[in-house]
Amino acid sequence: MSVLDQIQSPADLRALPLDSLPGLAKEIRDRIIEIVGKNGGHLTSNLGVTELTIALHRVFDFAHDRLLWDVGHQCYPHKLLTGRNKRFDTLRKAGGISGFPNTAECECDLFNVGHAGTAVATAVGMARADQILKKDRNVVALVGDASIVNGVSLEGLNQAGTLRRQFLVVLNDNEWGISPTQGGMAEFLAKFRASDFYDEVKARTKELLPKLPVFGKPAFEMIAHLKEGIKATVSPGQVFEPLGLQYVGPVDGHDIKHMIDVLERLKPTQHPVLLHVHTVKGNGCAWAIAEPGKFHSPKPFVIEGGKVTIKSGKGKSWTSAFVEALIQLAEKNDKIHALTAGMLDGTGLNKFQERFPERCRDVGITESCTVDQAAGMCKAGLRPVAAIYSTFLQRAFDQVFQEVSLQGLPVMFCIDRAGLVGSDGSVHHGFLDIAYLRGLPGMVLMAPIDEVELQEALKFGFDLDGPCTIRYPRDSVPAPMPDCPPFELGKSRRLRDGDTATVLCYGVTATHAMAAADLLAESGTEVSVINARFARPIDREMVSNALADGKPAVTVEDHSVAGGFGSAVLETAQEMGLDASRVVRLGMPADRFIAHGSRAGQMAECGYDATGIASTIQRLVGAVERADQLSSTQERSTSIPHKVILDPPPSTKTQV
Repeated sequence: MSVLDQIQSPADLRALPLDSLPGLAKEIRDRIIEIVGKNGGHLTSNLGVTELTIALHRVFDFAHDRLLWDVGHQCYPHKLLTGRNKRFDTLRKAGGISGFPNTAECECDLFNVGHAGTAVATAVGMARADQILKKDRNVVALVGDASIVNGVSLEGLNQAGTLRRQFLVVLNDNEWGISPTQGGMAEFLAKFRASDFYDEVKARTKELLPKLPVFGKPAFEMIAHLKEGIKATVSPGQVFEPLGLQYVGPVDGHDIKHMIDVLERLKPTQHPVLLHVHTVKGNGCAWAIAEPGKFHSPKPFVIEGGKVTIKSGKGKSWTSAFVEALIQLAEKNDKIHALTAGMLDGTGLNKFQERFPERCRDVGITESCTVDQAAGMCKAGLRPVAAIYSTFLQRAFDQVFQEVSLQGLPVMFCIDRAGLVGSDGSVHHGFLDIAYLRGLPGMVLMAPIDEVELQEALKFGFDLDGPCTIRYPRDSVPAPMPDCPPFELGKSRRLRDGDTATVLCYGVTATHAMAAADLLAESGTEVSVINARFARPIDREMVSNALADGKPAVTVEDHSVAGGFGSAVLETAQEMGLDASRVVRLGMPADRFIAHGSRAGQMAECGYDATGIASTIQRLVGAVERADQLSSTQERSTSIPHKVILDPPPSTKTQV
């Protein structure tokens, strides 16, 4: 039996001989490579944090102590050490374990977390509460993959320095986020790692740590003495210590025995400490180290003869279509500049950067700062494009409001991963961007249905004199619809005619609505399908035509039904005095989160794949026919108008 198979909980890890831990680290890496190769997922960040995770669980008891994760995708070794090895082959699969910390899976997972920058601040909150409630628990915040530069991280450090109790921040410094780490602090740490000073301090730390008293004032005096010996050279301690955190490091995050020694001596310290740990992203796997960005979050892959091949998706991705179209427009317009927040590869802007290195900026994991920089560039005369995932743009809402919308600046937001995202699950679904953006005066919201419409939307957006957004999913681009007209502000596009019902679609859902129309036509039900193109301003003529004759209507969107496109249709109908009682909205349910799984399975669960749309229309048409028959028989005895009542599909009802 392997060492990993013997571990049912961290208690088993703490009972192992110390010299067995390097072998355990290799087994963990092999297990991660095996399962990510089958299922896809986050690879290099987890390979890099393996020894550090083993050391943390060896020293602390996180069934009692607190472990707060930043960028939760680095939690795979943690999952393997906390009783989830047997189910690890279900990673990111429907009904399986999540690719992020998940409170439903284990008591050691304290938050469902997938956004960067949150660990230090939430850890400070837990530390304060434990102190108030007189609970003796150690608190550790593990910060990695470049999230230390996030504004919330820095705010958390500012608060951490005011604590008067044990509090440990572990800075996992691997030089990378999803892309290479950006910004002044990143450059500072990089210079520090590259200098001889790093090796000198590491050697001196190993020499002096065994001499440190276990706790109390003498420990701080000894650490201070160590610091004084290196003051002649610039140290990262000069960044963190003025905030009130004792700086220790750097230490080698792949030296398990040394890491355990350091953590054991810091554990009883009743003062905030920042431990600077240097790791290599992809450590233990040569091809992952060689291309840490490529293998940050790969699709399933195969390894044959030492060569790694990532399985290709079906067709071109929306991300690729976006960047190709943007490059074509930038060739003709030198004012177009692109920005992203630590997602250079994920948004496709790495290709834009290759073509226009001086016109592309990765600002790091700082969405708010990215939007404000875009606003400043725009105010100064450029036409910036901010490409940010939907789930991450939420973090910059105030900047979109204050610095862009309020100023009426023509910043373009290209919102990748809009809608359901598949195996990343609830922490990454883009289910709110329509709701929070369409309330901003002057903001134009667009969603194309295919690559040609994406190209047209980009062209149209650069002609606007105010802000706009273009949303698209994590998916392959569908086959183009024929005869695509140019975009015209607030005007929809009719895709199909029918006399039974009307389907109003926003974005990619039009493809599924067309497939649903084909299914319905087989049974003699012909429906109209309209591609709205805009959620703001919405096409009032489209709404009027869909509702004026009393036919049933269905709105479909890859977004929450709360506040989204369907809500905009209902609001428009009310403003126009139209009867909207025969309108049914399809989208993500507003009363629960959708778990990880395949995107196709998630759409079916929410009821807006082709089968779900067709089923809803059949039930709606049947309900209308029954209501009309009832109205006809009661016509002479009552003047009260009837309404169509349609229960939601069973799959979209709240699960209790």
